[in-house]
Amino acid sequence: MNSLKHLFFKKQVLVTGHTGFKGSWLSLWLHHLGAIVTGVALDPPSTPSHYEAASIKDLVSDHRVDIREFEGLQSVINNSEPDFIFHLAAQPLVKQSYIDPLETFESNIIGTLNVLESLRTLKKPCVVVLITSDKCYDNVEWIWGYRENDKLGGSDPYSASKGAAEMVIRSFIKSFFPKNGLIRIGIGRAGNVIGGGDWAQNRVVPDCFRSWTKGNEATIHSPNSTRPWQHVLEPLSGYLTLSSALSQSPELHGEPFNFGPPLHQNHTVKELVESLSKLLPETRWKVDSVSGNSTKESGLLKLNCEKALHLLGWQSALSINETLRMTAEWYSSYYESPSATREVTLTQIQEYETIANKRGFS
Repeated sequence: MNSLKHLFFKKQVLVTGHTGFKGSWLSLWLHHLGAIVTGVALDPPSTPSHYEAASIKDLVSDHRVDIREFEGLQSVINNSEPDFIFHLAAQPLVKQSYIDPLETFESNIIGTLNVLESLRTLKKPCVVVLITSDKCYDNVEWIWGYRENDKLGGSDPYSASKGAAEMVIRSFIKSFFPKNGLIRIGIGRAGNVIGGGDWAQNRVVPDCFRSWTKGNEATIHSPNSTRPWQHVLEPLSGYLTLSSALSQSPELHGEPFNFGPPLHQNHTVKELVESLSKLLPETRWKVDSVSGNSTKESGLLKLNCEKALHLLGWQSALSINETLRMTAEWYSSYYESPSATREVTLTQIQEYETIANKRGFS
């Protein structure tokens, strides 16, 4: 992690989706590393939002552009002359993909296509990390983790859109971006990220905190669904590490990487909420035994992250207990003192850097 400050200091970095949960954390981290950050996104997707609470707009060049609009996106990319691009903008919710599948496919496929097409007109070296999802795999719910060369697919609109985006990326790399070219591209696959500042609907941690801050009992769905839960800083450190490796190793161009916790750290929704509740006084929760939810999500999903370990030297740094503690502390601090949000976020970024360095990870 120590080398990242040298890599990004005074570099032009473009982040799509900078007003979102992961994008706002990444933008603040890049600014902390000394980067000059340009953001491309729609308005923050929730109220409250981490982007606004941490006043990240004061730290970035903010462009409100829909990534589905090619000319506007191309203009920002060309004018900012980025050294690095992190493409996070997307429609990120499975349940929303059932409500509006057209928006989901347009944002996640056409948006990615527009980034790639814009890169064809960029006349300078640029390292690009395109973020898809762990749900891009054709999930048959087997007990071992998916590897990067496993079959892509997805039965729900969100997962299918991410699998399709991967096909678009692969096509453009093969057709337009040779290994000896100006553009180097890596693909990051991660999901089920938790941490402070997420207020999206129909996500287990934000739903719990919305209930608990009002003194209500939280209701959880699909208690036995198992996911590779990880703190938001874990995959972001993976994306940063991937960009560093790409800048030095052209042979990594076009390679996808999983970023997630060790396989033994997968936990059910019930286990996650039960552990989180123990960290907070007077919090209650229950299982929704008669759910009206008609959408289908996979029950079991695991990632094998050995490729990131062997080729990038990356692995997750936090235990599940550390992840939950940091998450609980962030939300508790926000509801006690919203004005301290940026300071708290930066403190957690620095804590993560210290832990990762001490454990020799990333």
